[in-house]
Amino acid sequence: MNRDLIIDSKSGEVEIALLEEKNLVELHKEKTNNSFAVGDIYLGKVKKVMTGLNAAFVNVGYEKDSFLHYLDLGPQINSLIKFTKAVVSGKGDLASLSGFELEPDIDKAGKISQVLTTGQSVLVQIAKEPISTKGPRVTSEISFAGRYLVLVPFSQRISVSQKIKDPEERNRLKRLITSIRPKNFGIIIRTVAEGKLVAELDADLRSLVAKWDSLAKALPQANAPQKICSELDRTSAILRDLLNESFNNIHVNDQEMYEEIRNYINTIAPEKSGIVKLHKLKTPIFEQFGIDRQIRNSFGRVVTIKSGVYLVIEHTEALHVIDVNSGHRVKKENDQETNALEVNLEAASEIARQLRLRDMGGIIVIDFIDMTQPAHRRKLYEHLKEQMSHDNAKHTILPPSKFGLVQITRQRVRPETNVQVVEKCPMCEGTGEIRPSVMLTEEIENNVRYLIQEQNEEKFSLVVHPYLFAYLRKGWMSTQMKWFFKYRKWITIRENYEFHLLEYHFFNSKDDEIRL
Repeated sequence: MNRDLIIDSKSGEVEIALLEEKNLVELHKEKTNNSFAVGDIYLGKVKKVMTGLNAAFVNVGYEKDSFLHYLDLGPQINSLIKFTKAVVSGKGDLASLSGFELEPDIDKAGKISQVLTTGQSVLVQIAKEPISTKGPRVTSEISFAGRYLVLVPFSQRISVSQKIKDPEERNRLKRLITSIRPKNFGIIIRTVAEGKLVAELDADLRSLVAKWDSLAKALPQANAPQKICSELDRTSAILRDLLNESFNNIHVNDQEMYEEIRNYINTIAPEKSGIVKLHKLKTPIFEQFGIDRQIRNSFGRVVTIKSGVYLVIEHTEALHVIDVNSGHRVKKENDQETNALEVNLEAASEIARQLRLRDMGGIIVIDFIDMTQPAHRRKLYEHLKEQMSHDNAKHTILPPSKFGLVQITRQRVRPETNVQVVEKCPMCEGTGEIRPSVMLTEEIENNVRYLIQEQNEEKFSLVVHPYLFAYLRKGWMSTQMKWFFKYRKWITIRENYEFHLLEYHFFNSKDDEIRL
């Protein structure tokens, strides 16, 4: 499968689009000042222990305290607390953990009051970003994710991804990791480690252990609540998790980020460094690759599929509901049951894409068109599972009920991606009245004359909506040509699909906007 990553770096924000076979399947927005990213590690302070919930609220510096359940403490929480106290108090160099004596695992059915007390400092890792009115959700089972491995301090286990099916390969990887595993560190072997040599695995392991060392060195100077260690930014994390042989290109429009990504890929996959390309065209990068158009078609309450089938997507606090409608897609040569199956299969493919694209999590209920034959319901279920197999988020799919409903639970670790596709008209501000269009060309020409005759601009361009672009360039004796004969200067006209119908801007030779 061909995969392209398109990265649009803006002031204060980075947008990342993942294309599979030129179709937009994932859209990520990362605020460059985002303080609470999944994977970040904090030294938090226990604010309140809730025995009824068997959980604690931990202050990590967010306006709402983070939530830490007993089941998220991890079996080695006592070892983590012992280590934290020892390092903060300055009792020796314990970064390597080789000389550290582990505490017994906690009881799975125990009480949080037996482990944590109010005012206690504890190391926690962000498991879910703040969503809506809720603070972050955290875990004390610290882990460091790498390209091929996940490092788990205070553990002795070596586990292999269930997606690696070959028993011989699983045993080979376990033997390799056993030979290089540091003492008191557990290892999870990721799917992409399949077929890799010991040198590649060892290099990845060393970089993860170095992260742990830097965390241990930062602890003595820390005062709770404080961030101790940052996860990779969203761009690097996506590259780490998704980069494989099917990645064709990574396009980025920022020189600094281009260099960072090239350097990062050189460390994890030097042979793939050539796929990183810097976008230098004046056309916005998302417009160049048709992403803006796909975003407009893919977000909103109603999503239309090419064949005429459409989905209605509703969101509530408790769950998401998707209704499948056949629209005008009905084949006369097929009976009702066959038509329903075809519509449902087509809708299932789009639903799997929508869940990834919007990053919808929690409970999703899908109302497919009713089918009476059990074989057809089974076929729909298998097709939906196959389409969802490309989704990296953990999910569970239940077979269609007798009412034709399919229930899905999907992991939610950050707020749902929401793009507003309906907005107030910028020309009329909702009044329904705008100035006559004939006056617009006069206004633009007045500005052209001002720039040429009074500002002495040597070279500038006019950027407009495509409709206005076509009007100004229509015919041999176009408006653009008339300006040339009148002012003896050629004005370059460019189109921008993101502009509103009557929006226009002037840019100088350095492509900086001219403020009028």
